[in-house]
Amino acid sequence: MSDESKKEREILLVMRKVLAQIIKDTTPPSRAMKHPLSEQTIQDVRNCLGLISLRERELADAAGAATEKPYYTDEKPAA
Repeated sequence: MSDESKKEREILLVMRKVLAQIIKDTTPPSRAMKHPLSEQTIQDVRNCLGLISLRERELADAAGAATEKPYYTDEKPAA
């Protein structure tokens, strides 16, 4: 993995964490309350997170990283 792609992965990680924290901080405690962000802003944040995930996957594939997927602790490994 090159220094450039490592730096890009670090930037993407920070961006994803910041967006997730913004979502947590602005989400109202009840569904009955109006969200402070506009629908367009919410959709833009979703699009940003999608693009970040896509780029992270591209970088992982280029680096030959194994696909990480969640699993249950009682699930038998496939390999």
